[in-house]
Amino acid sequence: MNELQGMVVVVNGGTHGLGEATVRSAAAKGARGLVIVGRSAEKGAALAAELTAAGTESIYVQADMVAPAAPAAVIAAADARFGVVHGLVNVAASTGRDNVWTADVDGWDTMQAVNVRAPFFLIQEAAKVMRREGVTGSMVNIGSVSGHGGQPFILSYCVSKGAMTVMTKNVAYSLMRHGIRVNQVNPGWMDTEAEDAVQRRFHGATDGWLEAAEAGQPMGRLIKPPEVAEVITYLLSSRSGMMTGNIIDYDQSVQGAGDAPKPSAQETPQ
Repeated sequence: MNELQGMVVVVNGGTHGLGEATVRSAAAKGARGLVIVGRSAEKGAALAAELTAAGTESIYVQADMVAPAAPAAVIAAADARFGVVHGLVNVAASTGRDNVWTADVDGWDTMQAVNVRAPFFLIQEAAKVMRREGVTGSMVNIGSVSGHGGQPFILSYCVSKGAMTVMTKNVAYSLMRHGIRVNQVNPGWMDTEAEDAVQRRFHGATDGWLEAAEAGQPMGRLIKPPEVAEVITYLLSSRSGMMTGNIIDYDQSVQGAGDAPKPSAQETPQ
């Protein structure tokens, strides 16, 4: 289906993992133009060249979202190339480890800058272009089920994703009269290269950790990026109708059910 036919879509964090899956899904669904944003110039340029050669005009914009000026520069590059923006997906996130005892100011500020500040100012800049061009637009933020409260060992991350939820609802309400929709997808535990690196770096994982982890899941596997990308492109498209301000948990869990919120001794940071 060409449900994104004619759309120009900016994907922040589009060079790998869920972002790359979203970029590929958008191209397959007929997007006219793609702006791939990320820090990896090699991956980003190669992906943009591949998709352009396949028929979807794509550009790569190198950006580090810690920098306050990055969001405006990204949307300016999209505007200069395509003259319009129809869709924005905020995937990029910092996922470091800290807890109530170990969190520090620098780590906290970096987490909030990448996970909250940058997505907001990308929304702001994209909305300006959408309003100027008089187009209906759709934006999708990628939160996390950890934003409902989360795990003690990723305190700053959980706080940032909780803040994103409030931001999504607030801007969705604010932009509704301009024909701009904003929704959020909260994935659970997902099988990505970044997650593999995190498991090995912070949790001492070795080869075979993924198979062991999947065996313990209710549905027998971790979430795969292409299936979340399908939800994202649905929300970007007109097929999602008037949906705005919605927070969608994409996870094999039910928030508020069961007695998991009772922390074990192993989960409580010392």
